[in-house]
Amino acid sequence: MTGLNNTPIWPTFSFIGIPGLEAAHMWISIPFCLLYLIALGGNVLLLLLVRAEQNLHEPQFYFLAMLALTDLGLSLSTMPSVLAIFWFDIHDVGLDACLTQMFFIHTLSSVESGVLVAMAFDRLVAICAPLNYTRILTHHAVVCLSGAAFIRGATLLAPLPFFLRTFPFCGTNILSHSYCYYPDMLNLACGDVTFSSVYGLVCVVCTFAVDVIFIVVSYMKILGTVMKLGIQDRNWKSLQTCACHLCTVLVFYLPLISLAVLHRYTQETSPLLYTTMSNAYLLMTPLLNPLVYSLKSKQIQAALRKRFGVQRVVAGE
Repeated sequence: MTGLNNTPIWPTFSFIGIPGLEAAHMWISIPFCLLYLIALGGNVLLLLLVRAEQNLHEPQFYFLAMLALTDLGLSLSTMPSVLAIFWFDIHDVGLDACLTQMFFIHTLSSVESGVLVAMAFDRLVAICAPLNYTRILTHHAVVCLSGAAFIRGATLLAPLPFFLRTFPFCGTNILSHSYCYYPDMLNLACGDVTFSSVYGLVCVVCTFAVDVIFIVVSYMKILGTVMKLGIQDRNWKSLQTCACHLCTVLVFYLPLISLAVLHRYTQETSPLLYTTMSNAYLLMTPLLNPLVYSLKSKQIQAALRKRFGVQRVVAGE
């Protein structure tokens, strides 16, 4: 798009906030701000614990630190636009800022999915091949798995902003979320978006779909190994070490799948439902992951008691 003297004119986009509750945005900002603070504080605390505690220098907790770092990135990517809407009633964002936010959100989501796969592999080796655990999951292997998750996400999703820059936007450019989301922006583009839509679907299949399949297969193998060895306390305790990871997988994938289904297969969905699912997708995961591991992981509980004198939190009793 060009204006006078062939000067490019880039569109602006508008966030909708929470439809029907615009007058209460200032009050709604209070719980949102608290949730962001809890998410940021919890993930920073996990990073500090893994770094400081020698008994947490294991592959399982290195992956947990990578997960916390990714959650921090997701929170910081969405927090400016969300709080700008609620605090200052700022709804407009330029194309470049929107594309930058979109790239980080999608890339970090892909990285988090890859880290969850690495954590599933860690549990698979720990339960199915415990004698070879230290030989297979070396520090080098942890770095390679984490790096592969990042490179895959950044490589696959880097073209998305460039695709969107080639399209004119000739409508009202009102986004369905409180942040920039690729399918949402693609729906506003004019022209033939078939290739961009198909490429987005390919990215989903190559990342999230493949990751879900690997995680499901890993846990089928884990369950088969535990059942083959017999129902003993030792085996069930080994299986219970997967509880934190399974909770994290559900917290991450359920809102993600629900949001993707809403965008692709529903046309007349309530804007309030869109907003609720989008906020749950990117806010609940960074918020709940530290809480899940603090409640279910005995090593994390021990580190908390050692560092801060926190009383033991007993889960499941």
